[in-house]
Amino acid sequence: MTKSLRKRTTKFRRKIVSVLLFPLLLLLVFLFRILPIRWVRSFSKFGGKIFYRFAVNSRQRALNNLKLIYGGELTENQRIEFAKKTFTEMVMSFFDYMAYSHVKDKKRFFELIEVEGEENLKAAYARGKGVICLIPHLSSWEFAAITPPMLGYETSAASKAMKMKLLEMLMVRFRGKRGMKNITREGSYNALVDVLKNKECLIIMTDQDTKVKGIFVDFLGKTAYTPLGASRLLADTDAALVPMVMTRKEDNNYRFIIYPELPVVNTGNRENDLIENTKNQNRILGDMVRKFPTQWVWMHQRWKTTPE
Repeated sequence: MTKSLRKRTTKFRRKIVSVLLFPLLLLLVFLFRILPIRWVRSFSKFGGKIFYRFAVNSRQRALNNLKLIYGGELTENQRIEFAKKTFTEMVMSFFDYMAYSHVKDKKRFFELIEVEGEENLKAAYARGKGVICLIPHLSSWEFAAITPPMLGYETSAASKAMKMKLLEMLMVRFRGKRGMKNITREGSYNALVDVLKNKECLIIMTDQDTKVKGIFVDFLGKTAYTPLGASRLLADTDAALVPMVMTRKEDNNYRFIIYPELPVVNTGNRENDLIENTKNQNRILGDMVRKFPTQWVWMHQRWKTTPE
């Protein structure tokens, strides 16, 4: 079988799986909305165990990444327990989002999500130059993306198109209900610039390995290919950059932490500034992961792309 034929076959199978699973997903969304959230979370803990057991490739990637970063700090058994918690967090975050996918009432929404540091976003937004909201894939990043618009800030988000188109349509719909405007990553760079020129918030996530233009800089102590999008936007606009992250609290609800604005390096040397700003962004994203390590997506191939 040729590579082209395998690719078409895989794409066709994915479409079939998507069509078959979509009604089940809608049923789960309906059930999660009407069931007590404690039941949903109990089920998600079971789902996390199933995910860890049967998602063999994802499990191995997580263990490999944990060994790469924590090999000298954690034993093999500790890394396994670490990975299990990560898988459970991913499932619980997704199920929580489904359970609250219809919630537009701010009082109920912010009973689930405690906000810390909103004054940092408010000050940056008030300058009227636009705000780049730098968010990692940690805990429920979907909740993170819709929290600024729920707080009352005009917000758009750049996101990569999903392989399962029906799921993407559903997620975009859920985001839109809470005031977030979706921009696909494959769209025009000028569309992102326009968001900032319109004095809005722009959600950007740069903590994953992608095929977009990037550079190799440190992330968690290892060289990682990192998108340049946020740094390019800083160079092309007067926008502020405010890091923020969604984390899970001990009571299983969430805390959305908004950090102080990250100073922008602007020496007039564009190439050097792009590198230094990207380093600074990775540094604070790495600090977030270090602080909440079992809530980050260790199953992602973050260090897949190499200089070779």
